[in-house]
Amino acid sequence: MRVVGSNGGVGQVKVRFFAPPPDLAACFTTFYKMEVRPERGGTLADYLQPEWSNLRFFMGEPPRAYPPDGGDPVASSFQATGPSSLPMRFELPATSMWGIGLLPLGWARFIAAPADRYSNSICNGRESEAFSCFTGLHDALTACGNGDAGQFDLITDFFRNLAPMPRDAARIVKVHEAMVDPYLIEVGALAEQVGITTRTLERLCKRHFGFPPRLLLRRQRMMRSLAAFMLSDGKSWTETIDRHYHDQAHFVHEFHTFMGMSPTQYASMPHPVLTAFMEERQRIWGSPVQTLDTPRHFSPEDEAG
Repeated sequence: MRVVGSNGGVGQVKVRFFAPPPDLAACFTTFYKMEVRPERGGTLADYLQPEWSNLRFFMGEPPRAYPPDGGDPVASSFQATGPSSLPMRFELPATSMWGIGLLPLGWARFIAAPADRYSNSICNGRESEAFSCFTGLHDALTACGNGDAGQFDLITDFFRNLAPMPRDAARIVKVHEAMVDPYLIEVGALAEQVGITTRTLERLCKRHFGFPPRLLLRRQRMMRSLAAFMLSDGKSWTETIDRHYHDQAHFVHEFHTFMGMSPTQYASMPHPVLTAFMEERQRIWGSPVQTLDTPRHFSPEDEAG
């Protein structure tokens, strides 16, 4: 077990990151323990940004999370989200939680369903066909009295024994590695770099990444810009947007597509949870958001035979 950092409890959000062990690193972004303590017993409201699939296990009062499609809010103690290309509003009370981010390879290994079937969704994990297999982990975390380190060991042991690597693991990682390259913005170039046809790339991305490759590349570009702005210490959108946007109007249109609002509207809102989380994640992990993470260690011998 390697703890990669803590923000020391400054402010209302305290987060501690745990590095996945080498044999699991290719499947996960990070594991993190978050403590939220709003002032005067209130709540902290913010928006989840587009991201990969996540499992969130709450040991205190759960938040209310509002699906992007406007459905009923989810307020369960085990909340699971599929890959997303839209924001998701949430309201956090005083609580503690474990967050587990699944990279596309993690989805392929641990979720027995196509990712595009669960894109832009949030659910009560206990009641979901895809996520109910993690209910036992939530129960074990709730009962575990061994502190953060003991709970982290419990998590890694659970996943290590849950499922073998999928047969297509090496190809999934190769696509993911190419996708996070900031210079690669065309689907044809992505397929060529990986060495597969665009039709095969389309099928693979929908099944394991949740979206067609063109949308995924657009999401990468927007998230690079959003992360740069939120960590820029006062710079304007013009100074931080990705160099591949044709002009600012192009960026504004794309921002509205992925965030459901204009950049100005987003910047005018308080972001008490995401700002604290992203700053600490960047400081400790070297990447502010999980969509910008580069796939880590994977070797062909890890693949299922």
